[in-house]
Amino acid sequence: MNLSEKPGSLLKYSHIIWDWNGTLLDDAWLCVEVMNGMLKLRNLPMITLEKYRSIFCFPVKDYYLMLGFDFDVEPFEVVGMEFMNHYNSRQKECSLHADVHEILTMVRSKGYGQSILSAREENELRQEIIQFQVSDFFDHIGGLDDHYAHGKTDVGVRLLKGIGVHPENLLFIGDTLHDAEVANELGIECILIPNGHHSVERIKGSGKRMIYSLNELSEVI
Repeated sequence: MNLSEKPGSLLKYSHIIWDWNGTLLDDAWLCVEVMNGMLKLRNLPMITLEKYRSIFCFPVKDYYLMLGFDFDVEPFEVVGMEFMNHYNSRQKECSLHADVHEILTMVRSKGYGQSILSAREENELRQEIIQFQVSDFFDHIGGLDDHYAHGKTDVGVRLLKGIGVHPENLLFIGDTLHDAEVANELGIECILIPNGHHSVERIKGSGKRMIYSLNELSEVI
């Protein structure tokens, strides 16, 4: 469903929770480039952005298995840290999606609170939010305590306690099926945008509302 088909449908919400990677930060391309470097070293088939969006999943350990990694030869903790080291060394090459600052400003001007729930390690997440000059928009930040992206439901539970808003007044905006799963587990509504780590086709199959760009939010908020 396209959100713009339901004018005023966000009026019941008072706080918006944003996913970070893929939703606000345009980094899917970098994930593909870093992974292809690792696959090449191991003589494994490389992937395109399209392929990545069709198979990337949480926990990311399963995604590595689909790519051909053998954890009997190399433990997931080793290859996972290898990926993160390469990703972090190039993270500053990324940028926010177009109009992120304008959308966050607009949402704040309408009186909504805003927070972030991410599978990124929290200290690195906080540094990135400062780097991109958007830290002032967010009331609460929730990230993982390690680099292995096993999921973010537990972080979400803690985040909701900190926000202190009734679940029916919260809206989660993300870019993956895992974001939809997390929203279901937390008992909050979710909107997905196919601008990051999952394809349009996968998101359409989630049963959640979908918008094609952040700018569509401005039509109803």
